[in-house]
Amino acid sequence: MMPSPLLTVTFDAHDAVRLARFWAGMLGREVTGDARGALLPGDDTQPSLRFVPSPTEKAGANRLHLHLTSTDPADQQRLVTTALGLGGGHLDVGQRPEEGHIVLADPEGNEFCVIEPGNRFLAGCGLLGELACDGTREVGLFWSRALDWPLVWDQDQETAIQSPHGGTKVAWGGPPVAPKTARNRQRFDLAPPAGDQQAEVDRLVALGATRLETGADGAVVLADPDGNEFTLPAPPR
Repeated sequence: MMPSPLLTVTFDAHDAVRLARFWAGMLGREVTGDARGALLPGDDTQPSLRFVPSPTEKAGANRLHLHLTSTDPADQQRLVTTALGLGGGHLDVGQRPEEGHIVLADPEGNEFCVIEPGNRFLAGCGLLGELACDGTREVGLFWSRALDWPLVWDQDQETAIQSPHGGTKVAWGGPPVAPKTARNRQRFDLAPPAGDQQAEVDRLVALGATRLETGADGAVVLADPDGNEFTLPAPPR
């Protein structure tokens, strides 16, 4: 079996280093620098997070937000306290108290949730339990093929995928999907396992992606079937 592309979630940020330090504190990871910004390296079961400087402003709710898991009520409260101490804040998106999860925002307003203990869907997924996305069933099927990750949920237009190694799930909530009005400030970066950028672009286009542009740094920007931008970085020189 061919190795899967490596997944990184990239955040546009006004202060990339500060935002990277916030998420490093939340996830217990170390910040490393790379050519594009600040990186929190992941592994086979937890995606990397990258933070890149950008002047773009947040407009409305993101199409993607992170779900952190907790082991018991005290651990859930500890994560909330940690977030507040690092510059995050509470967020009211109409959640009901009986839902159990706590909605927060990071220092740049990006939504995320601390999930209640005992959540069966995210059991065993690790601290970064889920990338929760707005999206159609079609886009879930696309990303299952693009990453070569199996579907672990496919019901009522909702889909979820997970690495064969386990860990973080990526889920799409199905319609209705809010209209897209601007470039996403959170998006996927894929690193081709063999380093062959053009072959990977051709493969993804054949699966349903649309090629958008090639950046000055040689990175190719594509869009998935729901119009979400994602990037294939240029191969190392």
